[in-house]
Amino acid sequence: MKYIKKKLTIEKASIQNIAARFGTPTYCYSYNQLKENINNFKKNFKSFSPLICFAIKSNTNINLIREIKKFGLGADVVSVGELMMALKAGIDPKKIVFSGVGKTSDEISYAIDKKILLINTESKSEINEIERIAKSKKKIVNIGIRLNPNTDAKTLKQISTGKKENKFGVDEKTFFNLVTYSKSSKNINLKCLSVHIGSQILSHKPYEKMLKVIDRIIQKSNYNFEFIDLGGGMGISYEKNNKKLNYQKYNIAIKKFLKNYNSKIIFEPGRSIIGNTGSLVSKVIYIKESDKKDFIILDAAMNDLMRPALYGANHKTLPALKTNQTSKKTYEFVGPICESTDKFTTLKKFQKLNEKDLVVMCDVGAYGMSLSSNYNVRTKPAEILIKGSNINIIKKRQKVEDLI
Repeated sequence: MKYIKKKLTIEKASIQNIAARFGTPTYCYSYNQLKENINNFKKNFKSFSPLICFAIKSNTNINLIREIKKFGLGADVVSVGELMMALKAGIDPKKIVFSGVGKTSDEISYAIDKKILLINTESKSEINEIERIAKSKKKIVNIGIRLNPNTDAKTLKQISTGKKENKFGVDEKTFFNLVTYSKSSKNINLKCLSVHIGSQILSHKPYEKMLKVIDRIIQKSNYNFEFIDLGGGMGISYEKNNKKLNYQKYNIAIKKFLKNYNSKIIFEPGRSIIGNTGSLVSKVIYIKESDKKDFIILDAAMNDLMRPALYGANHKTLPALKTNQTSKKTYEFVGPICESTDKFTTLKKFQKLNEKDLVVMCDVGAYGMSLSSNYNVRTKPAEILIKGSNINIIKKRQKVEDLI
Protein backbone atom coordinates (compact mmCIF):
# COMPACT_ATOMS: atom_id res chain seq x y z
CA MET A 1 0.00 0.00 0.00
CA LYS A 2 1.42 3.39 -0.99
CA TYR A 3 0.51 6.90 -2.07
CA ILE A 4 0.53 7.60 -5.80
CA LYS A 5 -0.06 11.28 -6.60
CA LYS A 6 -1.35 11.74 -3.04
CA LYS A 7 -3.93 8.94 -3.49
CA LEU A 8 -3.58 5.87 -1.26
CA THR A 9 -3.52 2.74 -3.42
CA ILE A 10 -3.49 -1.04 -2.98
CA GLU A 11 -1.53 -2.48 -5.90
CA LYS A 12 -3.09 -0.52 -8.81
CA ALA A 13 -6.43 0.34 -7.19
CA SER A 14 -6.97 3.66 -5.40
CA ILE A 15 -8.92 3.66 -2.14
CA GLN A 16 -11.21 6.38 -3.53
CA ASN A 17 -12.17 4.23 -6.53
CA ILE A 18 -12.66 1.18 -4.32
CA ALA A 19 -15.03 3.11 -2.01
CA ALA A 20 -16.94 4.58 -4.95
CA ARG A 21 -17.39 1.16 -6.52
CA PHE A 22 -17.96 -1.09 -3.50
CA GLY A 23 -19.07 1.26 -0.72
CA THR A 24 -17.79 1.34 2.86
CA PRO A 25 -16.79 -0.28 5.11
CA THR A 26 -14.96 -2.75 2.86
CA TYR A 27 -12.18 -5.24 3.52
CA CYS A 28 -9.52 -5.20 0.80
CA TYR A 29 -6.83 -7.85 0.36
CA SER A 30 -3.65 -7.61 -1.72
CA TYR A 31 -2.88 -10.78 -3.68
CA ASN A 32 0.74 -9.74 -4.27
CA GLN A 33 1.30 -9.28 -0.54
CA LEU A 34 -0.21 -12.71 0.15
CA LYS A 35 2.07 -14.30 -2.46
CA GLU A 36 5.11 -12.50 -1.04
CA ASN A 37 4.30 -13.61 2.53
CA ILE A 38 3.93 -17.29 1.57
CA ASN A 39 7.06 -17.36 -0.59
CA ASN A 40 9.07 -15.57 2.11
CA PHE A 41 7.89 -18.06 4.75
CA LYS A 42 8.80 -21.02 2.55
CA LYS A 43 12.20 -19.56 1.66
CA ASN A 44 13.20 -18.97 5.29
CA PHE A 45 12.47 -22.56 6.32
CA LYS A 46 13.27 -24.41 3.07
CA SER A 47 16.24 -26.25 4.61
CA PHE A 48 13.85 -28.69 6.32
CA SER A 49 10.73 -28.27 4.12
CA PRO A 50 8.02 -28.04 6.81
CA LEU A 51 4.38 -28.85 6.25
CA ILE A 52 2.75 -25.41 6.43
CA CYS A 53 -0.85 -25.58 7.68
CA PHE A 54 -2.60 -22.22 7.40
CA ALA A 55 -4.56 -21.38 10.57
CA ILE A 56 -8.09 -21.05 9.18
CA LYS A 57 -9.31 -19.19 12.29
CA SER A 58 -7.24 -16.15 11.27
CA ASN A 59 -9.23 -15.66 8.07
CA THR A 60 -12.24 -17.71 7.03
CA ASN A 61 -12.86 -16.37 3.52
CA ILE A 62 -13.09 -19.49 1.38
CA ASN A 63 -11.84 -17.68 -1.72
CA LEU A 64 -8.68 -16.58 0.08
CA ILE A 65 -8.20 -20.12 1.41
CA ARG A 66 -8.44 -21.37 -2.20
CA GLU A 67 -5.65 -18.96 -3.19
CA ILE A 68 -3.53 -20.11 -0.23
CA LYS A 69 -4.12 -23.76 -1.17
CA LYS A 70 -2.63 -23.10 -4.64
CA PHE A 71 0.74 -22.53 -2.96
CA GLY A 72 0.61 -26.06 -1.54
CA LEU A 73 -0.37 -25.14 2.02
CA GLY A 74 -2.47 -27.32 4.29
CA ALA A 75 -4.80 -26.19 7.06
CA ASP A 76 -4.91 -25.98 10.84
CA VAL A 77 -8.57 -26.15 11.94
CA VAL A 78 -10.25 -25.79 15.33
CA SER A 79 -13.88 -26.68 14.53
CA VAL A 80 -15.87 -28.90 12.19
CA GLY A 81 -16.93 -25.75 10.31
CA GLU A 82 -13.32 -24.81 9.64
CA LEU A 83 -12.59 -28.40 8.61
CA MET A 84 -15.51 -28.38 6.16
CA MET A 85 -14.33 -25.04 4.77
CA ALA A 86 -10.75 -26.27 4.29
CA LEU A 87 -12.02 -29.37 2.45
CA LYS A 88 -14.39 -27.32 0.28
CA ALA A 89 -11.49 -25.01 -0.61
CA GLY A 90 -9.74 -28.11 -1.97
CA ILE A 91 -7.10 -28.62 0.71
CA ASP A 92 -5.72 -32.17 0.83
CA PRO A 93 -7.07 -34.00 3.95
CA LYS A 94 -3.54 -35.35 4.48
CA LYS A 95 -2.42 -31.74 5.05
CA ILE A 96 -5.06 -30.94 7.69
CA VAL A 97 -4.44 -30.84 11.43
CA PHE A 98 -7.39 -30.56 13.87
CA SER A 99 -6.49 -28.60 17.02
CA GLY A 100 -8.48 -27.37 20.03
CA VAL A 101 -9.35 -28.36 23.60
CA GLY A 102 -13.05 -29.12 23.19
CA LYS A 103 -13.75 -31.18 20.08
CA THR A 104 -17.20 -32.77 20.26
CA SER A 105 -17.93 -36.41 19.46
CA ASP A 106 -19.56 -35.37 16.17
CA GLU A 107 -16.51 -33.30 15.22
CA ILE A 108 -14.14 -36.17 16.01
CA SER A 109 -16.30 -38.61 14.04
CA TYR A 110 -16.36 -36.30 11.00
CA ALA A 111 -12.57 -35.80 11.14
CA ILE A 112 -12.00 -39.56 11.30
CA ASP A 113 -14.29 -40.13 8.31
CA LYS A 114 -12.40 -37.53 6.27
CA LYS A 115 -9.05 -39.22 7.01
CA ILE A 116 -7.21 -36.03 7.96
CA LEU A 117 -3.52 -36.08 8.84
CA LEU A 118 -3.78 -35.58 12.60
CA ILE A 119 -6.11 -34.87 15.49
CA ASN A 120 -4.01 -33.01 18.05
CA THR A 121 -5.36 -34.07 21.44
CA GLU A 122 -5.27 -32.06 24.66
CA SER A 123 -6.52 -34.41 27.40
CA LYS A 124 -6.89 -38.04 28.45
CA SER A 125 -10.67 -37.72 28.09
CA GLU A 126 -10.32 -36.61 24.47
CA ILE A 127 -8.02 -39.54 23.66
CA ASN A 128 -10.55 -41.90 25.25
CA GLU A 129 -13.33 -40.45 23.11
CA ILE A 130 -11.27 -40.71 19.91
CA GLU A 131 -10.44 -44.30 20.83
CA ARG A 132 -14.11 -45.13 21.45
CA ILE A 133 -15.24 -43.64 18.12
CA ALA A 134 -12.33 -45.20 16.19
CA LYS A 135 -13.16 -48.63 17.67
CA SER A 136 -16.82 -48.31 16.64
CA LYS A 137 -15.70 -47.47 13.09
CA LYS A 138 -13.01 -50.18 13.13
CA LYS A 139 -10.36 -47.63 12.25
CA ILE A 140 -6.92 -46.57 13.47
CA VAL A 141 -6.64 -42.82 13.97
CA ASN A 142 -3.47 -40.72 13.85
CA ILE A 143 -3.17 -38.37 16.79
CA GLY A 144 -0.79 -35.85 18.31
CA ILE A 145 -0.52 -34.85 21.96
CA ARG A 146 -0.25 -31.17 22.71
CA LEU A 147 2.35 -30.40 25.32
CA ASN A 148 2.09 -27.25 27.43
CA PRO A 149 5.81 -26.36 27.68
CA ASN A 150 5.24 -23.65 30.32
CA THR A 151 7.01 -21.13 28.07
CA ASP A 152 6.18 -17.43 28.30
CA ALA A 153 5.82 -16.07 24.76
CA LYS A 154 6.09 -12.47 26.07
CA THR A 155 2.92 -11.50 24.25
CA LEU A 156 -0.51 -10.19 25.30
CA LYS A 157 -1.97 -12.25 28.15
CA GLN A 158 -5.20 -12.68 26.11
CA ILE A 159 -3.29 -14.58 23.38
CA SER A 160 -0.75 -16.47 25.47
CA THR A 161 -1.27 -20.25 25.25
CA GLY A 162 1.97 -21.90 26.42
CA LYS A 163 2.09 -21.16 30.16
CA LYS A 164 0.95 -23.65 32.81
CA GLU A 165 -2.03 -21.45 33.80
CA ASN A 166 -3.39 -21.52 30.23
CA LYS A 167 -6.07 -24.06 29.27
CA PHE A 168 -4.09 -25.51 26.36
CA GLY A 169 -2.06 -28.71 26.23
CA VAL A 170 -0.98 -31.05 29.01
CA ASP A 171 1.85 -30.83 31.53
CA GLU A 172 4.99 -32.93 31.40
CA LYS A 173 3.82 -35.70 33.74
CA THR A 174 0.48 -36.09 31.93
CA PHE A 175 2.28 -36.09 28.58
CA PHE A 176 4.43 -39.08 29.54
CA ASN A 177 1.37 -40.94 30.87
CA LEU A 178 -0.52 -40.32 27.62
CA VAL A 179 2.43 -41.51 25.51
CA THR A 180 2.52 -44.75 27.52
CA TYR A 181 -1.25 -45.14 27.22
CA SER A 182 -1.24 -44.51 23.46
CA LYS A 183 1.42 -47.15 22.84
CA SER A 184 -0.91 -49.85 24.14
CA SER A 185 -3.98 -48.73 22.17
CA LYS A 186 -5.20 -50.70 19.17
CA ASN A 187 -7.19 -47.83 17.65
CA ILE A 188 -4.93 -44.81 17.97
CA ASN A 189 -1.54 -44.21 16.42
CA LEU A 190 0.54 -41.55 18.22
CA LYS A 191 2.44 -39.68 15.54
CA CYS A 192 2.97 -36.14 16.75
CA LEU A 193 4.18 -33.96 19.59
CA SER A 194 2.40 -30.62 19.31
CA VAL A 195 3.00 -27.20 20.91
CA HIS A 196 1.73 -23.66 20.38
CA ILE A 197 2.87 -21.02 22.86
CA GLY A 198 0.88 -17.96 21.76
CA SER A 199 0.24 -15.36 19.09
CA GLN A 200 1.90 -12.17 17.85
CA ILE A 201 5.37 -13.32 18.97
CA LEU A 202 8.08 -10.91 17.81
CA SER A 203 11.20 -12.55 19.29
CA HIS A 204 12.82 -15.87 18.40
CA LYS A 205 13.91 -16.40 22.03
CA PRO A 206 10.63 -17.88 23.37
CA TYR A 207 10.76 -20.36 20.47
CA GLU A 208 14.34 -21.33 21.41
CA LYS A 209 13.21 -21.99 25.00
CA MET A 210 10.27 -24.02 23.68
CA LEU A 211 12.57 -26.16 21.51
CA LYS A 212 14.83 -26.91 24.50
CA VAL A 213 11.82 -28.11 26.49
CA ILE A 214 10.63 -30.29 23.58
CA ASP A 215 14.11 -31.76 23.16
CA ARG A 216 14.26 -32.74 26.83
CA ILE A 217 10.72 -34.19 26.78
CA ILE A 218 11.34 -36.32 23.67
CA GLN A 219 14.55 -37.74 25.07
CA LYS A 220 12.85 -38.52 28.36
CA SER A 221 9.85 -40.13 26.64
CA ASN A 222 12.10 -42.28 24.42
CA TYR A 223 9.44 -42.13 21.69
CA ASN A 224 9.97 -41.58 17.98
CA PHE A 225 7.56 -38.86 16.83
CA GLU A 226 6.99 -38.76 13.07
CA PHE A 227 5.84 -35.11 13.32
CA ILE A 228 6.78 -32.20 15.57
CA ASP A 229 4.04 -29.56 15.32
CA LEU A 230 5.52 -26.24 16.43
CA GLY A 231 2.26 -24.32 16.03
CA GLY A 232 2.34 -20.74 14.77
CA GLY A 233 2.22 -17.43 16.57
CA MET A 234 4.73 -15.61 14.34
CA GLY A 235 4.00 -11.92 14.78
CA ILE A 236 3.83 -9.05 12.31
CA SER A 237 4.68 -5.37 12.68
CA TYR A 238 1.46 -3.47 13.46
CA GLU A 239 3.21 -0.31 14.62
CA LYS A 240 6.41 1.54 13.71
CA ASN A 241 8.17 0.54 16.93
CA ASN A 242 7.33 -3.18 16.54
CA LYS A 243 10.29 -5.46 15.95
CA LYS A 244 9.98 -8.13 13.28
CA LEU A 245 10.38 -11.79 14.16
CA ASN A 246 13.74 -13.00 12.87
CA TYR A 247 12.83 -16.10 10.85
CA GLN A 248 16.48 -16.89 10.16
CA LYS A 249 17.33 -17.19 13.87
CA TYR A 250 14.25 -19.36 14.42
CA ASN A 251 15.31 -21.48 11.43
CA ILE A 252 18.80 -21.96 12.93
CA ALA A 253 17.29 -23.07 16.25
CA ILE A 254 15.05 -25.64 14.51
CA LYS A 255 17.91 -27.01 12.39
CA LYS A 256 19.97 -27.45 15.55
CA PHE A 257 17.03 -29.26 17.19
CA LEU A 258 16.53 -31.55 14.16
CA LYS A 259 20.11 -32.85 14.27
CA ASN A 260 18.89 -35.31 16.92
CA TYR A 261 15.59 -36.25 15.26
CA ASN A 262 14.25 -37.54 11.98
CA SER A 263 10.88 -35.79 12.33
CA LYS A 264 8.83 -33.68 9.93
CA ILE A 265 8.15 -30.16 11.21
CA ILE A 266 4.61 -28.77 11.00
CA PHE A 267 3.90 -25.03 11.23
CA GLU A 268 0.47 -23.45 11.77
CA PRO A 269 0.91 -19.80 10.72
CA GLY A 270 -2.09 -17.52 10.28
CA ARG A 271 -1.30 -13.88 10.99
CA SER A 272 2.14 -14.02 9.35
CA ILE A 273 0.54 -15.25 6.12
CA ILE A 274 -2.58 -13.08 5.94
CA GLY A 275 -2.25 -10.22 8.47
CA ASN A 276 -0.66 -7.47 6.41
CA THR A 277 -2.58 -8.34 3.23
CA GLY A 278 -5.80 -6.79 4.53
CA SER A 279 -7.02 -3.19 4.88
CA LEU A 280 -10.38 -1.85 6.06
CA VAL A 281 -11.72 1.16 4.16
CA SER A 282 -14.11 3.34 6.13
CA LYS A 283 -15.85 6.71 5.73
CA VAL A 284 -16.09 9.54 8.23
CA ILE A 285 -19.80 9.95 9.08
CA TYR A 286 -19.51 12.80 11.57
CA ILE A 287 -16.83 14.80 13.36
CA LYS A 288 -17.95 15.46 16.92
CA GLU A 289 -15.98 18.26 18.49
CA SER A 290 -15.09 18.50 22.18
CA ASP A 291 -12.64 20.55 24.23
CA LYS A 292 -9.61 18.29 24.27
CA LYS A 293 -10.21 16.06 21.25
CA ASP A 294 -12.45 15.49 18.27
CA PHE A 295 -14.30 12.22 17.81
CA ILE A 296 -13.96 10.92 14.25
CA ILE A 297 -17.10 8.79 13.92
CA LEU A 298 -16.61 6.15 11.22
CA ASP A 299 -19.07 3.87 9.45
CA ALA A 300 -16.88 0.92 10.52
CA ALA A 301 -17.37 -0.33 14.08
CA MET A 302 -16.19 -2.93 16.57
CA ASN A 303 -18.46 -5.50 14.93
CA ASP A 304 -16.37 -5.07 11.75
CA LEU A 305 -12.97 -4.98 13.48
CA MET A 306 -12.98 -6.42 16.99
CA ARG A 307 -9.24 -6.51 17.79
CA PRO A 308 -8.96 -3.00 19.32
CA ALA A 309 -11.94 -3.65 21.64
CA LEU A 310 -10.90 -7.23 22.45
CA TYR A 311 -7.14 -6.86 22.92
CA GLY A 312 -6.51 -3.12 22.95
CA ALA A 313 -4.77 -3.75 19.61
CA ASN A 314 -3.70 -0.82 17.49
CA HIS A 315 -3.92 -0.61 13.71
CA LYS A 316 -2.06 1.99 11.68
CA THR A 317 -4.65 4.43 10.28
CA LEU A 318 -4.12 6.44 7.09
CA PRO A 319 -6.10 9.05 5.13
CA ALA A 320 -7.13 7.96 1.62
CA LEU A 321 -6.09 11.31 0.16
CA LYS A 322 -3.01 13.21 1.32
CA THR A 323 -3.25 16.94 2.02
CA ASN A 324 -0.83 19.34 3.66
CA GLN A 325 -3.14 20.24 6.55
CA THR A 326 -2.61 18.86 10.05
CA SER A 327 -5.26 18.87 12.75
CA LYS A 328 -4.42 20.97 15.81
CA LYS A 329 -6.57 18.69 17.96
CA THR A 330 -6.24 15.04 18.94
CA TYR A 331 -8.48 12.67 16.97
CA GLU A 332 -10.18 9.67 18.53
CA PHE A 333 -11.41 7.27 15.85
CA VAL A 334 -14.63 5.56 16.94
CA GLY A 335 -17.50 3.55 15.51
CA PRO A 336 -21.29 4.04 15.84
CA ILE A 337 -21.96 1.06 18.16
CA CYS A 338 -23.43 1.77 21.61
CA GLU A 339 -20.37 0.62 23.57
CA SER A 340 -17.52 2.67 25.04
CA THR A 341 -15.07 0.06 23.72
CA ASP A 342 -16.16 0.81 20.15
CA LYS A 343 -13.05 2.81 19.38
CA PHE A 344 -10.05 2.11 17.19
CA THR A 345 -7.23 4.50 17.99
CA THR A 346 -6.34 7.97 19.33
CA LEU A 347 -3.90 10.01 17.27
CA LYS A 348 -2.23 13.40 17.60
CA LYS A 349 -1.13 15.51 14.63
CA PHE A 350 -3.20 13.48 12.20
CA GLN A 351 -4.10 14.98 8.85
CA LYS A 352 -7.10 17.33 9.12
CA LEU A 353 -10.24 15.40 8.23
CA ASN A 354 -13.65 16.43 6.98
CA GLU A 355 -16.94 14.57 7.07
CA LYS A 356 -17.27 12.02 4.23
CA ASP A 357 -13.46 11.65 3.98
CA LEU A 358 -12.09 8.13 3.70
CA VAL A 359 -9.63 6.48 6.08
CA VAL A 360 -7.93 3.10 5.97
CA MET A 361 -7.06 0.81 8.88
CA CYS A 362 -4.06 -1.33 7.94
CA ASP A 363 -2.98 -4.92 8.65
CA VAL A 364 -6.46 -6.28 9.36
CA GLY A 365 -6.19 -9.47 7.28
CA ALA A 366 -5.91 -11.67 10.38
CA TYR A 367 -8.74 -11.77 12.93
CA GLY A 368 -10.55 -8.93 11.17
CA MET A 369 -13.45 -10.50 9.33
CA SER A 370 -13.10 -13.82 11.17
CA LEU A 371 -13.93 -12.08 14.48
CA SER A 372 -16.63 -9.85 12.98
CA SER A 373 -20.24 -10.08 14.14
CA ASN A 374 -23.73 -8.75 13.54
CA TYR A 375 -23.88 -6.93 16.89
CA ASN A 376 -26.47 -4.09 16.84
CA VAL A 377 -27.95 -5.92 13.81
CA ARG A 378 -25.19 -4.46 11.67
CA THR A 379 -24.30 -6.08 8.37
CA LYS A 380 -20.82 -7.44 7.74
CA PRO A 381 -18.66 -5.60 5.17
CA ALA A 382 -17.90 -6.67 1.63
CA GLU A 383 -14.54 -8.34 0.97
CA ILE A 384 -12.53 -7.80 -2.21
CA LEU A 385 -9.29 -9.28 -3.58
CA ILE A 386 -7.01 -6.95 -5.54
CA LYS A 387 -4.64 -8.47 -8.07
CA GLY A 388 -2.86 -5.66 -9.90
CA SER A 389 -5.67 -3.70 -11.54
CA ASN A 390 -8.15 -6.60 -11.26
CA ILE A 391 -10.62 -6.48 -8.38
CA ASN A 392 -12.87 -9.40 -7.47
CA ILE A 393 -15.61 -9.50 -4.85
CA ILE A 394 -14.76 -12.52 -2.70
CA LYS A 395 -17.66 -11.98 -0.29
CA LYS A 396 -20.70 -9.81 -0.86
CA ARG A 397 -21.81 -7.23 1.66
CA GLN A 398 -24.61 -8.58 3.84
CA LYS A 399 -28.07 -7.08 3.56
CA VAL A 400 -30.10 -6.07 6.60
CA GLU A 401 -33.07 -7.98 5.19
CA ASP A 402 -31.05 -11.20 5.34
CA LEU A 403 -30.45 -10.68 9.07
CA ILE A 404 -34.06 -10.03 10.00
